[in-house]
Amino acid sequence: MTTIAEPLATPGYDSASATPLLEICGLEKRFDLSGDFLEQLRFKGGRLVRHQEFVHAINGVDLTIQRGEALCVVGESGCGKSTVARTVMGLLSPSAGEIHYDGARIDALSPRALLPYRKRMQMIFQNPYASLNPRMTIQQTLEEPIRLHHPDWDRERVVAKVREVMASVGIDPDWGGRFGHEFSGGQRQRIAIARALAVDPEFIVADEPISALDVSIQAQVLNLLMDAQQERHLTYLFITHDLAVVEHFGTRVAVMYLGTVCEVAPTRTLFATPRHPYTQALLSAIPRLEDDRPQPIRLSGEVPTPVDLPSGCVFHGRCPYAEPRCRREVPKLRPQADGSQVACHAVEEDRL
Repeated sequence: MTTIAEPLATPGYDSASATPLLEICGLEKRFDLSGDFLEQLRFKGGRLVRHQEFVHAINGVDLTIQRGEALCVVGESGCGKSTVARTVMGLLSPSAGEIHYDGARIDALSPRALLPYRKRMQMIFQNPYASLNPRMTIQQTLEEPIRLHHPDWDRERVVAKVREVMASVGIDPDWGGRFGHEFSGGQRQRIAIARALAVDPEFIVADEPISALDVSIQAQVLNLLMDAQQERHLTYLFITHDLAVVEHFGTRVAVMYLGTVCEVAPTRTLFATPRHPYTQALLSAIPRLEDDRPQPIRLSGEVPTPVDLPSGCVFHGRCPYAEPRCRREVPKLRPQADGSQVACHAVEEDRL
């Protein structure tokens, strides 16, 4: 069985750096469910009115990522983790808010103006069976981004780069003539990682890159990502729902619930002393071998729908510490003495 390597101190990581590599401010993303204009028209009280419905996928997300760190974003399915990742990469346009990369705002840039950032920012997708073009060989797949970002390179240099990046992820460079379906899931994800590394990026968004893989090879791929971080001084935005992975991989952790960030903390701090009630419930569900471990926290109620968000704190309907203020007022992320940030009225008022 392959073990997960212990994370090392990442070169270049400085938690007090003045300018984050990535800064997300008040980010929102809504998906329209209303259809076209005619489908939005309704008769109500004898009058013709326009009715619109939206899925509020992410709501006022604020995050910063410093150079060299791995920020893990966790939360249950549907909480908006992948939407944050795709919005950061420009695959989705934000409904509101700003995204700054290395001090420059990038969310409003045209595709042409965004092209230089594409080389610096790359993404690894969740499903290795869908992320590779079945009509292209692995050689063609890896050559494509290199030729796009380095049109001045000659054929020999491109081929040499492909062979180098294939070898770096543990794939035989002589297999470049094969197609994606000839590889296992783990090998395909290694190829997807090689594609992301081919243009020598400094920032990688990894959207649940190991969740579609067998448990026996998840550790291998995770070790590969950690080795690449050390060797290439990479910065990660790592989306996952696997808390065991977070504990080994992350520098800091952001916990999301229903499109909002509940808590952000250094990894060791979060696992040792979770502050937000949702984070406490989430961590209590991790299977442990200890005989004296406390019972998992059982939350009452159902997760609200993102189409009709509750007022105030989105977690108040399931929180055992909720009070009238929680139903009225949206809590803001506030810094704590231990270096974490928590969006909770109960924590702010010392009730928790």
